[in-house]
Amino acid sequence: MPIAKLTVEISIPHAQSIKDRRQVLRSIKDKIRHGFNVGIAELDDANLWNRATLGLVAISGSSAYLNGQMQELDDALHRLANTLGAEILDSWVDILAE
Repeated sequence: MPIAKLTVEISIPHAQSIKDRRQVLRSIKDKIRHGFNVGIAELDDANLWNRATLGLVAISGSSAYLNGQMQELDDALHRLANTLGAEILDSWVDILAE
């Protein structure tokens, strides 16, 4: 069964504290969990207030389905980041085939 992993690097230019950073990330994570059936977690240790890395993972019986879902997730993350005053710096997908 293939597994897809989307890694996203986010810039939060307005964040002046860890609280500002957490507020943006919590909003992104909650909205993604509500709209998609994926796992999502922070991958960094929060040393920088204005930067974050998120990892999203999904599993399916179809690689084609996972590719489409990862593209939809990437698009949704870009929209969410823009509404929250953040910016997606980079994103990439890894598909782990069986």
